[in-house]
Amino acid sequence: MSKKRTPAKKTSTRKAGKAKKKVGIWRVIRGIFLKILLLMIVVGGIGMIYLDAQIRQQFEGKRWALPAKVFARPLEMYPGLPLSLDDLKIELSGLGYQPVKKVSHPGQAEFGSSRVRLHTRGFRFPDGEEPSQELLIDFSGNSVSRIRDGAGNNVNLARLEPILVGGVYPQNNEDRDLIRLEDAPPFLAESLIAIEDKGYYDHFGISPRGIMRAMWVNIKAGRFVQGGSTLTQQLIKNFYLTSDRTLARKLMEIPMAVLLDFHYSKDEILQAYLNEVYLGQAGSRAIHGFGLGSEYYFSQPIKELQLHQVALLAGLVKGPSFYDPRRHSERALGRRNLVLSELRNQGKITEDEFQAAVAMPLGVVKEKSLLKGAYPAYLDFVKRQLRENYHEEDLSSEGLRVFSSLNPITQAKLEIGLTDTLAMLEKKYGKRVDKLETSAVVTDPQTGEVLAIVGGRSTRFQGFNRALDSVRPIGSLIKPSVYLTALRNGYSLVTPVEDEAINLKMPNGSVWSPQNFDKKTHGVIPMHKALANSYNLSTVKIGLDVGVDKVIDTLHKLGVTRHLDAFPSLLLGAQGLPPIEVAEYYQTIATNGFQMPLRGIRMVTDKDGVELSRYPYQVKQTIPGDEIHLLQYAMQEVAREGTARYVYSQLPSNTNVLGKTGTSNDQRDSWFAGFTGNRLAVVWVGRDDNEPLPFTGSGGALRAWTAYMKAERPEPFVAPAPEGVEYLWVDKATGYLSDERCEGAIQVPFIKGTRPEYRVDCGVEPLQNTPKNEPVDWFKRWFRQG
Repeated sequence: MSKKRTPAKKTSTRKAGKAKKKVGIWRVIRGIFLKILLLMIVVGGIGMIYLDAQIRQQFEGKRWALPAKVFARPLEMYPGLPLSLDDLKIELSGLGYQPVKKVSHPGQAEFGSSRVRLHTRGFRFPDGEEPSQELLIDFSGNSVSRIRDGAGNNVNLARLEPILVGGVYPQNNEDRDLIRLEDAPPFLAESLIAIEDKGYYDHFGISPRGIMRAMWVNIKAGRFVQGGSTLTQQLIKNFYLTSDRTLARKLMEIPMAVLLDFHYSKDEILQAYLNEVYLGQAGSRAIHGFGLGSEYYFSQPIKELQLHQVALLAGLVKGPSFYDPRRHSERALGRRNLVLSELRNQGKITEDEFQAAVAMPLGVVKEKSLLKGAYPAYLDFVKRQLRENYHEEDLSSEGLRVFSSLNPITQAKLEIGLTDTLAMLEKKYGKRVDKLETSAVVTDPQTGEVLAIVGGRSTRFQGFNRALDSVRPIGSLIKPSVYLTALRNGYSLVTPVEDEAINLKMPNGSVWSPQNFDKKTHGVIPMHKALANSYNLSTVKIGLDVGVDKVIDTLHKLGVTRHLDAFPSLLLGAQGLPPIEVAEYYQTIATNGFQMPLRGIRMVTDKDGVELSRYPYQVKQTIPGDEIHLLQYAMQEVAREGTARYVYSQLPSNTNVLGKTGTSNDQRDSWFAGFTGNRLAVVWVGRDDNEPLPFTGSGGALRAWTAYMKAERPEPFVAPAPEGVEYLWVDKATGYLSDERCEGAIQVPFIKGTRPEYRVDCGVEPLQNTPKNEPVDWFKRWFRQG
């Protein structure tokens, strides 16, 4: 028996050994698991500490890269201001004022036949706060006759807020206008919470119920379709993470949302959300925040929005593209009404308020009617000047405020003048002028401020800026510099010049044979007549006589900075300039020889309104005033009797326009540069492919220039004679001294000491005690003082 029990003991021992081994393995596995768990807790703790630090650092630091904001000039109104009712309507439309029957809130205007009642919004200018106030503005013809406040008191000066032109955006092209929670319109926060996160003020950053509901929906769908996010989680996604619909990103949201909710109040988080949420896309520019969303969809400051507008913006949060009110109006309307329904069901609004709001149309503006982004060519000009003094990072992130000299009324009239003229030319010439383009620059010749720029036919196209970058042959626009050089080198306006054929042998052996436009020669003529009629042959004769190098020197003194080759063809404008440089050149002529660099910026401040830099006038006289005065006389003849006489078929005769038409070789470019007392404009018309045109400078650009000036109603040009200039009666044909009673006698200015040596005998005795320098006829208007 005992022998039979021995094997049984051995088996039991083997089983015990195996059991001990199994227990040891599980103990090792459990130990490893505990160590891993401990490591995960440590790593997770460190990760939470890191996350916590990052959340607080970003939330409390610079939360957004704020683009520099560029503003137009503010409209300052006073009794006697040359401003029509229609002009004011242009300004108010750009500012997004709403026309109403009775003004009751800021941003509203009530129009009558000769008066406007409006409630201004107010604005924080660098020199102080302009209060929001009610104004009653009376007009008499094309000027302001009286301004009164809401109490009926006379107002001597009222300043409207400036139009926001655009901004210098970060590389991600995000844009936003920051708002504070207390400045938000009624029902904005309520609408957002009602439709996006009903339990916002009750949860701790996440909603377990919402997460479970989203999980169930995702399981049924077999894919990730719903996130169950709270507003706090949405802010985390937008502010710290990406918008990718992944489980990893979703899991990261949860602890970050809890930490954010732990450190900051609900109102602080909600305010950040209001400024961060994505609400749409304007081309390459992303629209973030309700402040900018209000401007983008309604062209109104957010404080002025009504209940139905607020509800639409809140409804867009779920899907700005899917509910885009411009492309999917029915979806947007349904979503808006759902928000309103939630507000009613939650007791936030009454049944009457609900019914009134759902009866309202969507009311969104067309994208092209928005003034932000409406002036890309001018904004381009401002950016280039800013980058001379500021780093790109500062411009795109520090919230600088840039006050420019853009005049929205002038810009609107210029755009209409150009586009209407192009339409007229296309109707007249048909397919010969397809693909016609244009560009233009308008300045104030008294200050050097650039008031308006058009960079192309599509005035809101943010592409190639022809006004700044299109270097085109300027043709006869060069001629004033040739004649000014002659006046500086012994010529007078009546110096006889030959308008005869020229055959000039060039260094390469070719022969240059320029011609007049009419293919004729005109013999010996006074110099001023050669300029008035834009004769090429006499211009080349004069230029070669005084020297091409001297003409280039004159051009540099007039403000042309780029290199110019001393070829004879320069005398007829074969070399090119962009319109902005032509404007600078003609600006010196308009300012009596004072070179005045063109400016697009008045002042730059930081985001709090503290002045950082000014852009004051810079004036330097580079040409004597008496020489410029003689040139001005000849350039006025261009409009009175020469190639630009079309202007007086449209403008009053007392406008006193000075200018020059320009046509490049083979009629590839049509130009006109001209100025009055308070406006200088340069217009180019042509084709990008450099194909010939069926019209000249007078048939194209001059028409557009005149259309703009007719709408602008400019001040006449007045040019008092300098002390070194005397006016004498001369014979129009010969340039010899004459008498005012002689047939064909005209008054012409001379620099003292350069009067003609000879006198014509027309059979009359010279008058005694006759004032020698008193101009007559249209010259009296030109020289009148004040």
